[in-house]
Amino acid sequence: MQVQHPDQRVGVFVDIGNMYHSAKNLFSAKINFGKILETAVGKRQLVRAICYVVESQTPEEKNFFEALSNQGYEVKSKDLQIFPGGAKKGDWDVGIAIDAITIANHLDVVVLVTGDGDFIPLVNFLKNNKGCRVEVIAFEQSTSAKLIEDADSFVNISDDPRKYLIKSATMRSRKK
Repeated sequence: MQVQHPDQRVGVFVDIGNMYHSAKNLFSAKINFGKILETAVGKRQLVRAICYVVESQTPEEKNFFEALSNQGYEVKSKDLQIFPGGAKKGDWDVGIAIDAITIANHLDVVVLVTGDGDFIPLVNFLKNNKGCRVEVIAFEQSTSAKLIEDADSFVNISDDPRKYLIKSATMRSRKK
């Protein structure tokens, strides 16, 4: 259960890669990040909302990044790393953690939009050392059980897919 007070200052940190792949793999859909932000903030005061993206130079990326910006997010991006053997890496775990810790002094609530268990130490640090309430929004099926347990509250996107998911035109046409 979320505890919300109008004077709480909220920071929202969105792991786009984690959420994109979870929505695609679980529901063959995309996430409505505007609805995620509405849920994360509620009637509280938004201080910062940051999305972390990895650029892979696809044509639709620019429109997607603009849409995120238009919904109230600050978009931080970095290039996809491609290693000599062909392996690819593009996560923002350290960047998200550094930003959340840095901004935490100005927040009462940190909302992490990710299911990645790598954030468990961050959740506990923010709660125990910064005095922040930490809330997580993600898909329960692809979220670390320990992350859910350690967070002060958890919103399971899967509980209301019509609210949080957007079926792509290609997915809708396949169902017909």
